[in-house]
Amino acid sequence: MKLLLQWFLYAAALLLVAAIYPGVQISGFGSALIAALVIGLLNAVVRPVLVVLTLPVTLLTLGLFLFVVNALMFWAAASVLQGIQVNGFGAAFLGSLIYSALGLIIDSALRRLFP
Repeated sequence: MKLLLQWFLYAAALLLVAAIYPGVQISGFGSALIAALVIGLLNAVVRPVLVVLTLPVTLLTLGLFLFVVNALMFWAAASVLQGIQVNGFGAAFLGSLIYSALGLIIDSALRRLFP
């Protein structure tokens, strides 16, 4: 139940990102659901590999390079899917920042609902 609710809330967060920032366009809630799933899968599978490969740069930038890795995951999901469009790396960077902030709020709320 929690995982399903989290998935729907992350899809709604993607729609909110598209509403707030014009550099990200999503065609509808179905596309947002698929995009949330793909972003989650990329973050679970590809992101750990990228974090390990970019560890020296991440340490040199005191962890700030992880924002670039998040933007790459956001941009990769948009390039694979048809229902979501991101206008360049800068849009992916800002979109991923907004999406991450919304994700923190969602995770905090779900921790209170499902202790």
